[in-house]
Amino acid sequence: MQKKALVVGASGITGSNLAERLLTEGWIVYGLARSPGTELEGLIPVAADLLRMDSLNTALSDVNPTHVFITSWMRNETEAENIRVNSLMVRNLLDAVSPKKTVQHVALVTGLKHYLGPFEAYAKEGTLPITPVREEHPRLPIENFYYAQEDEVYAAAERDGFTWSIHRPHSVIGKAVGNMMNMGTTLAVYASICKETGRPFQFPGSDAQWNGLSDVTDARVLAKHMIWASTTEAAQNQAFNVANGDVFRWSWLWQQIADWFGVDANGFDGTVRPLEAAIAHDGTLWHEMATKYQLKESQLDRLASAWHTDLDLGRPIEVMTDMAKSRKLGFTVYQDTRDSFFDLFTRLREEKLIP
Repeated sequence: MQKKALVVGASGITGSNLAERLLTEGWIVYGLARSPGTELEGLIPVAADLLRMDSLNTALSDVNPTHVFITSWMRNETEAENIRVNSLMVRNLLDAVSPKKTVQHVALVTGLKHYLGPFEAYAKEGTLPITPVREEHPRLPIENFYYAQEDEVYAAAERDGFTWSIHRPHSVIGKAVGNMMNMGTTLAVYASICKETGRPFQFPGSDAQWNGLSDVTDARVLAKHMIWASTTEAAQNQAFNVANGDVFRWSWLWQQIADWFGVDANGFDGTVRPLEAAIAHDGTLWHEMATKYQLKESQLDRLASAWHTDLDLGRPIEVMTDMAKSRKLGFTVYQDTRDSFFDLFTRLREEKLIP
């Protein structure tokens, strides 16, 4: 039987890279989003609202997936609302495909907030884990929408008999427009603004992040990991961390990024200087730059998610992930992190998203 993938959140960083990889490997791929793109050749777009069962039932009436990949979430004002909305999205989706009896595996993407806490309690005293974080670490004793999403997958798997995998990447580096967690593109936009204005490329985060060890997850590595887990018997019904496989210090990488863009780098100077505040008034400037350089996207907030980059770079501890579990089961993909950023910057420039 040919594998048929339903990629939920196909327009995001994770979903778009996953869909591209699946198509390369010969899968039939349906891309579900509220406004699915049509740029990727071979992707079958499915427009649906995950909060409405009638929308899902109509959109999926002729879609019979063997594998479901959930890469979508929705940000809300409070964690209680995050839990309600994001668990409902997963529950509605799995309820919609349940009668088809075709689903063999469901993969859910969450992240390191599983260990660090949700937005309201992110990396706060009392919730800080021992690092590197490992999959066997227990859930934190606080509410977290990632836990609620996982529980929906577990309940549906018990009901319908499919296998599952949970994927916990660190900061995902890859190309997407309109994404709410997009460190790589955010830093590219910030560096481009610095070059245009002559400002220094100022590190916005904490001493712990500047001097401590860190890692990230290339979207291409995450895509390969999701496909591996969904087609490897030994990886069924397990949760996994996913990262590139190397570690770095921002005190090294910041200068590498600055050199790529040809701007002056300023490191941590004893004060956290949030990027969200630094570019808060640059919307008009970016619009002017888009006109000047004929860029495809003139809205700064469609490219830069400074609030989330500030969360990651402002953490009071060094954070990296343990990949031993995946390695022992046979996943050996490795990606140089500097190349992850440079590959992304090159693609953004080629596609006229940065000057």
